[in-house]
Parts: sequence; C-alpha cells; structure tokens
Amino acid sequence: MSDAPLTFVHLTDLHIGNPLVEDDHLYSDTATTLRRILAEVKTMVPAPRFVVASGDLTNQGDTGSYEELKAIIAEAELDIPVLYTLGNHDKRTGFYPVMLGRTEGLDKPYDHAQVIDGIHIILIDTSTPFKIGGHFEPGQIEWLVDELDRHPELPKLIVMHHAPALDQRPELEWESLSIADTDRLRAALEGRSVLGILSGHIHFDRVSNWYGIPVVVGIGQHAATDVLYLHEGLRMVSGASFAVGTVRPSGLTISFVPQPSERRELKVYTFAGMAELVKGHEAAAAVAAE
Repeated sequence: MSDAPLTFVHLTDLHIGNPLVEDDHLYSDTATTLRRILAEVKTMVPAPRFVVASGDLTNQGDTGSYEELKAIIAEAELDIPVLYTLGNHDKRTGFYPVMLGRTEGLDKPYDHAQVIDGIHIILIDTSTPFKIGGHFEPGQIEWLVDELDRHPELPKLIVMHHAPALDQRPELEWESLSIADTDRLRAALEGRSVLGILSGHIHFDRVSNWYGIPVVVGIGQHAATDVLYLHEGLRMVSGASFAVGTVRPSGLTISFVPQPSERRELKVYTFAGMAELVKGHEAAAAVAAE
C-alpha cells in the first residue's frame, strides 16, 4: 500500500424491491435513493477505488429484486469493483443466479475476498437462513482463518452484515453477530492488522472501538433508527446515508454522507413487540423451509 490516501465507499441495507410486486414492508423508495447515491459517488474527487455493500441488498430476496439491483448498478457505470455480502433480508437462491450467474451450491454462504491497492478486503456472509441475527455456519471461521493467512502482510478490511456483539447480552443477539460467534471472530482476528469492520443491519450510523478494532455501522438506504428512542424500542424514521472510507498510513477514517430527510416517522416497535417479531419471523421461515 502506498502512502497516498485510498478512498472507497461503504453502502449497506439497500433494501431494493421488485418494482412489479407491492411490498408493505418497504418503507421508502430505495431504488431512487440508491440511484441518487451512486450519482454522488461518481462525482467524488478523488474517485473511490471500490464500493462495498454490506448486506440487505434487497428487501425480500427474490430474483426480481436482484434484477432491479443489478440494473441500477449497471446504469450507474461506476467502472470500479462493487463487492457484496449478504444480510438477513437476502436469499442466496435469489442472489447467486442473478448477481453471479451461479446455479450450483445455492445454499452455501457467500464468503469471498479480494486485494485492491494493497487492501485485503474480506467479506463474510453472516446471513444464516431463518435468523434475524448473525451467525457463522460450519466451516466459515476456518475459511476466514485460511483467508487471513493468505496475505499476512496486508491490512485487512472486514465486511459483514452483522457487527460483532458489543455486550454479553443474549437478548440483543438479534441486532448483531451472536455472542459465541463474536468470540470466535475475536480469536481469529487477534494479532492481525485489521483496519476496520464494516457492517449494517441496525439502521443507524455508529462507530465502536471493539477490542482495538474500529467497527463501523451505517444507516443504509431504507430507513433510519431514531437513536434517541432506543430506551423504549425501535422508532424508524425516514433517512439514509452512505460512508466514504479513507485509508492512510495512520489507519482508517470514515466520513458519513447523510441524505436530505425530514425524519418522518415510519414504524415503531416496542422491545416486547420486537421480541415477538423475531420469534414470528424465525418460526414462519422454519415452517416455509419444511
């Protein structure tokens, strides 16, 4: 990596919908928001070297939604790599055929990595089917350790939809990587040169110091969580942002780019209601899989 700053863009929670299907759980015009953001990305000086999108690429995970996402990205003509990972709203059976042209192994996690300008970007799929919170499936940690060993001299940028758990509170596992898998991730990353972890899922901009590693979460492009309401539950308001990352010899800088919004209330969940929502979602998904 040279001493010149390298810039990139972090998108998350795009929640693109199928324009041919009405979706009562899509709270904003995410396609228009994404088009506007990509137009802004094209004006950046210096131009970013890559884009990472940290999951919930679509709202329902159907092929029509991925086709819409693919068309929007193609229209933007970014001419830089766009790297994806998956979130709990995504479905591998929709993502793989449309976005990658893949027809086999559709149940496998989408773990992959790429080196760009001396940055080792590692994208880990935490979107275990039928779960809202994040989990690793068998073999994923082993894959991660092997990948970390491939370029031990390069700084690592980790991308995954669910951020590591910040507290040992099982009742909050729906909003993060599970506690057990957070511990496994910490062990795998110990002693490595990690620039940061980029995530989404909780729909508000947040930066944490997780055992010396910056963990960056973005609002995304669907709706924003009102952080002043978190003592009572989840209040979703209109809002979106993306982030610009700059890599310097001193480390990672993140600058958030909020989109114009009147912060109109969209949906409110109490914590009791949220717990029931999680149970209902997982139960319905399990029945559908039978």
